[in-house]
Amino acid sequence: QVQVVESGGGLVQAGGSLRLSCAASGSRDSINIIGWYRQAPGKQRELVAVINSGGDSHFVDSVKGRFTISRDNAKNTVYLQMNTLKPEDPAVYYCLSRFRGTDYWGKGTLVTVSS
Repeated sequence: QVQVVESGGGLVQAGGSLRLSCAASGSRDSINIIGWYRQAPGKQRELVAVINSGGDSHFVDSVKGRFTISRDNAKNTVYLQMNTLKPEDPAVYYCLSRFRGTDYWGKGTLVTVSS
């Protein structure tokens, strides 16, 4: 069974940094980690950053220049480096993976930013 586990969230001051990790496991075959989404209270889940197997990435405009995404294929892990965190960044951050045409979400990791 495919499992997706996010980690690295926490409380940080505005302007600070956090690095989130997403690890996928549960199959000998490759599980494709798509990227990161976030959902703030009362808002819809939104795409933050995605990365393909070749390393090409796409970011939502609000995080461009502040967030980077990378992957370690050997560990089947994707990272989201978040710098210069702003008061509008707090949310539960979710990792999306896809395996054999089915999407799998982790339980999320909470990011809180204090002003």
